[in-house]
Amino acid sequence: MLYDLAGIDVRADGPVRVITLNQPDTLNAISEDLHGQLVALWRQVEQDDDCRAIVLTGAGRAFSAGGSYEDFERRRVDLAARRRSLRLARELVDGMLNVAVPVVAAVNGPAVGLGCTVATLCDIVFMADSAFLADTHVSVALVAGDGGAVTWPAMTSLLKAKQYLLTGDRLPAAAAVELGLANFVVPGDRLLAEATAYAHRLAAQPPQAIQETKALLNQHLKASAVRTLALGLAAEGHSHDTPEYEAIGEQLKKQEH
Repeated sequence: MLYDLAGIDVRADGPVRVITLNQPDTLNAISEDLHGQLVALWRQVEQDDDCRAIVLTGAGRAFSAGGSYEDFERRRVDLAARRRSLRLARELVDGMLNVAVPVVAAVNGPAVGLGCTVATLCDIVFMADSAFLADTHVSVALVAGDGGAVTWPAMTSLLKAKQYLLTGDRLPAAAAVELGLANFVVPGDRLLAEATAYAHRLAAQPPQAIQETKALLNQHLKASAVRTLALGLAAEGHSHDTPEYEAIGEQLKKQEH
């Protein structure tokens, strides 16, 4: 196999790659290191000539709990770390929108913050019936600038995007399907099997036709990214300097102790 990634497991199932965020002790929270590995993942997929489709899931109880709270204070006081995280955020969105093969999300548990963005950047989304989506950036004093403002309005409506992005409210699996952020809800014990079966169905399609059709459809999201992502990331970067962000960080420190 071509893959060399820390914290991410890749298993071949014929032409399908089952990719698992495998840091269950942290609920697959996307630390700076895991963020970098996710960016590298899509580059490595492009070098895998035998790959025709992907299933993306999480180990343990969560798909991904979003940004790592360990990096919360560091991004407030360390400008270089902040700039690095914002660059990775842009590269992750671009990488997921550009990867040629279809990506099927198997959302096994909570997909929160950046984890929610990763799920909504996939091409087909399966959710366990107990899972939920939540973009909680605003609730932790951050602008929702790293992708949610690209995907939510495109897949739901501007009003619904505002409703959920401005509040951080949870969107249960069935409601996610109803609003257009997910395709299928299945029992948790059947999630991976059904998502993998669907990925095999996509993998059996003529590769040039399915890959170029995906690329064509993703032009809508890329156009949205061109309009919003640079401004969103710049605004999110400023969020780290606000007193509200500092106060959230102090609360998190107290919770750790």
